[in-house]
Amino acid sequence: MNRRHFIHRTGGAVVGGLTLSSLGFPAKGMGRAFAGASDVQIGAISYSFRQIPSSAEEILGYMVELGLNSVELIGSPAEEFAGGPVAPPFPRNWRELSADERAELRAAREAADKEAAEWRVSVPMDKFEALGKMYRDAGVHIDILKLGNPGWSDGEIDYAFRAARAMGARGISFEISNEAGERMGPFATKHELVTSMHNHTQVANEDFSFDIPLSYSPYNMLNLDIGHYVAGLGTSPIPVIQKYHDRIAHLHLKDRKSPENGGDNVPWGEGDTPIGEVLRLLRDEAYPIPAMIELEYPIPEGSTVMEEMAKCVDYCKEALS
Repeated sequence: MNRRHFIHRTGGAVVGGLTLSSLGFPAKGMGRAFAGASDVQIGAISYSFRQIPSSAEEILGYMVELGLNSVELIGSPAEEFAGGPVAPPFPRNWRELSADERAELRAAREAADKEAAEWRVSVPMDKFEALGKMYRDAGVHIDILKLGNPGWSDGEIDYAFRAARAMGARGISFEISNEAGERMGPFATKHELVTSMHNHTQVANEDFSFDIPLSYSPYNMLNLDIGHYVAGLGTSPIPVIQKYHDRIAHLHLKDRKSPENGGDNVPWGEGDTPIGEVLRLLRDEAYPIPAMIELEYPIPEGSTVMEEMAKCVDYCKEALS
């Protein structure tokens, strides 16, 4: 595929007295976008490449090959690039392991987690700065770093924000909850970087609220996953985007079916998620909200991760042309 270029767009939306541009959205014309995409920023979360080798360098190569210049980078390859401890991977055949094998794996992962916690509070930022520069030199911006956990110590949470800043990212992302918003909000305010809180299908719970986790800091933002939203509620995410457009740091794009249709992750265009309509809303309303492709449906027989990612890229282009 030829490289296609993206353009960033600023907006005048205000977040608790802060403009979106002041939270890290670049000025119009500073980035690159699809020709004819009318200023909608399309990128990808590196989780999309989880089934193929996914070092920081390899992820960068995939992004360049796809012509995408904005990435939400999963924390593990970033930490590995910086020399961090590597935990044993969680095996796909977990259910087939014996009780002793599971206990051994848990112990190894717990030891690695302890080692990583100690490493995080003392590691210098030079490797993360180098990682951000490597990506920028190749024409790819690390927009969000998916790193950090409300269960971490204060020092580790500070580390996550410092690593994001060193890379040039707008902030970090993690799973949404009232407790997470309360725990992470003060750190976001302290570092003046966004927290982008990701939803799953818990949006269908009667006690779920976007407003409560957002309330703990003007830097607390949403990572609205439109596919999970549809699979949870069976309704369009368009009204949510319109209501919270100034509190959404970025979107995840995937196609899922409604609960009535089984809620499955499916190839784009086969589900109930209005991906094209969402992209056109961003374009028509000039919402400066990056939209990240997340490849989560099963790879069809005879295809590959990169072939399916290319289809998703083309889907976005066609929706905006």
